[in-house]
Amino acid sequence: MASGGGYGDANQKIDYVFKVVLIGDSAVGKSQILARFARNEFSLDSKATIGVEFQTRTLVIQHKSVKAQIWDTAGQERYRAVTSAYYRGALGAMLVYDITKRQTFDHIPRWLEELRSHADKNIVIILIGNKSDLEDQRAVPTEDAKEFAEKEGLFFLETSALESTNVENAFMTVLTEIFSIMNRKNLAAGENQGNGNSASLAGGKKIIIPGPAQEIPAKSKMCCSST
Repeated sequence: MASGGGYGDANQKIDYVFKVVLIGDSAVGKSQILARFARNEFSLDSKATIGVEFQTRTLVIQHKSVKAQIWDTAGQERYRAVTSAYYRGALGAMLVYDITKRQTFDHIPRWLEELRSHADKNIVIILIGNKSDLEDQRAVPTEDAKEFAEKEGLFFLETSALESTNVENAFMTVLTEIFSIMNRKNLAAGENQGNGNSASLAGGKKIIIPGPAQEIPAKSKMCCSST
């Protein structure tokens, strides 16, 4: 269950820290998505990210305080060697493309391959088609992205950082799934400890979240505070 709250209370006790990385080509809106989630801001004159930056936001999930540590990685080729090290330790990843630029979607398999070669095998991944407010300039059909996400076992949403559409839902989808995996892992560890066996976590099939304006079920929604 989610509890109420808003932006504030920076001194609250933290139960979990979840690292999530934003990856994808340059200029697809990764930094704007992060700014919208972390500070509820959007800047029309945003500059390209240099190297790696991160911001945090603290949320309450099932009565536990979770700090989301979101890493914004530069999409330019010259930073690839730098950013690859930051995949390690990530529990979630957001693969972002621009729905108005087909090339950014065509590069997603390469980003996914790189992610999977560096990250934990149980990492939670969501595919995000950003800039859904530019529907009249769409170059990537929603069905193409949904088909790819289903084939690869990814979550999927289309977002607009400008209009704040589905940004919250996208992060909550990833963070809630991470939290559920952690709970299952802890439960398995407790059970196996009682039996004298080491704990293991079997990965389950991920759920595809369809469409641009699709609501996440109410049980997945949470309220938050920033740090």
